[in-house]
Amino acid sequence: MTEIDVARHSNQIDPVLHIWGWEIPVYLFLGGMAAGAMILSSLLALRRGERSPTARWLTLAAPLLVSVGMGALFLDLAHKLYVWRFYLAFRWTSPMSWGAWILVVVYPVTLLFAAASLDEAQVARASGFLGRLGLGKLPALLRGLAAGRERALAWAHLGTGAGLGIYTGILLSTLGARALWGSALLGPLFLVSGLSTGAALFLLFPVKEEERHYLVRWDMLAIGLEVLLLVLVIVGLSTGGAAGQEAVGLILGGRFTAQFWTLVVIGGLVAPVLLETLEARFHYRVTAVAPLLVLVGGFALRWILVAAGQVA
Repeated sequence: MTEIDVARHSNQIDPVLHIWGWEIPVYLFLGGMAAGAMILSSLLALRRGERSPTARWLTLAAPLLVSVGMGALFLDLAHKLYVWRFYLAFRWTSPMSWGAWILVVVYPVTLLFAAASLDEAQVARASGFLGRLGLGKLPALLRGLAAGRERALAWAHLGTGAGLGIYTGILLSTLGARALWGSALLGPLFLVSGLSTGAALFLLFPVKEEERHYLVRWDMLAIGLEVLLLVLVIVGLSTGGAAGQEAVGLILGGRFTAQFWTLVVIGGLVAPVLLETLEARFHYRVTAVAPLLVLVGGFALRWILVAAGQVA
């Protein structure tokens, strides 16, 4: 009773449990985008046709995004000096343990796949750039290790990206005490959302026209799946118990309704599909508008789920 009495006087427990701040949505967003970038880089490599230099360089986007996301996660840790303890053991039943190791695996898999993807001129430019840091021999070394293994590395790269994308949703769904996070569909939802934001990231750069159409098709497919999964999550919560109905009420008339429907549904899903349909069918180039809307919607989805989940 003493413990309960003391805890209820904590400003992070009463009236609501609210411990996670901006760092977690940023981490989930960047991790999901990195996962989408990894999957799409792999698919571009596995399909027939030569990739553009831009698409080859964008293979390196994933480790950069993961690094920034891990920086945000590090800022959220209460005991930052003990972060290394994550890597002293591996627990099969712990999503955090899986996630910690997946984040590490991203680096060697991505760097080897990038080395296999770059041509000789790009390797030379990378060597020149890294030479200023004393790492000028690294690109050639990685190129030697990856030579002749591009397809195998592409499949490993794709699988690692899929694992990373699903993990970002499972991280929340395993916290069953929060009704809004209790759905098993959060893993697939975050995966397809990450695929959409990964495609949006690629579309902000000057890829080949053929690659652009390919990425737009994947983005539209991912958005369609995202809408379906969101509907299933909402229906599941609405037809569940009182806790689930209270949780979904936060986006269906509650305090997060305006943000969810304007930023996520209309801005991040409906408007990009309409713009990309105009581009695909009528060859009307919408420049960076649709990709930017997808990125805003992808971040808003994670921000709302993290914030509302701590209120429900």
